[in-house]
Amino acid sequence: MIFVDQLNRKLRLKKTPKRIISLVPSQTELLVDLGLEDLVVGVTKFCVHPQHLRKEKTVVGGTKQVNIQKIEALHPDIILCNKEENTKDMIGELDLIAPVHISDINNLDDCFNLIERYGELFEVSAKASEIINGILKERKLFHNKITSYEKYKVAYFIWKKPWMVAASDTFIDYMIHDAGYINVFQSEKRYPEIDLNCPELNDVDSIFLSSEPYPFKQKHVLELKAQFPKKNIEIVDGELFSWYGSRLQKSYRYFESLYMSE
Repeated sequence: MIFVDQLNRKLRLKKTPKRIISLVPSQTELLVDLGLEDLVVGVTKFCVHPQHLRKEKTVVGGTKQVNIQKIEALHPDIILCNKEENTKDMIGELDLIAPVHISDINNLDDCFNLIERYGELFEVSAKASEIINGILKERKLFHNKITSYEKYKVAYFIWKKPWMVAASDTFIDYMIHDAGYINVFQSEKRYPEIDLNCPELNDVDSIFLSSEPYPFKQKHVLELKAQFPKKNIEIVDGELFSWYGSRLQKSYRYFESLYMSE
């Protein structure tokens, strides 16, 4: 059987994979929601959903560094990676162990395409369609509710020391706009470092501090509030802005709750 991943790499498989290693947290959760938990043999230390998974499966490392010997010992049929979260060098090593399927996510269409590919790859297409339809239903309900809402301008911080924000050409930026906001850094690319004195921050209605990858806390809200006393500054759930896959079913109700807090 020949399958193609989202980088158009061909994977040759003798049978439907029964031993899966996932090196991407959002994709690990997707596998579980597709009903494939029993087939997952290896995960990363960041695969926190569902919570029990890291106790029951072998943790093989993080998303940037893994224990190759542990992975080899698990005898995987397939290893699931992501272009942005995993490194090229790592994928080169993993290719010598088992077929590697790489995702490349920039928007919702890419998300749906990945879910569909997993449905075909693991023979769970009906469940994949159910998840996609669930996301689309929540998205439609949310968009119908916000048609009359004001579009607030936001800055979405992902890191401190240096300060970094999500800009264009990122899935986070796509979700910021899908949530009904305007990203004041949309003229920038990827994840630029910024100065807190930059003019864009004078123009924002809200400053969002993502709960990941940097673990922003209430002390950081207070720190920025001292410099921007008239701005709305809050910690937002980074998973619901950046995790593609089945977690998107929860994103749109969360976005609605953010509007209620503005």
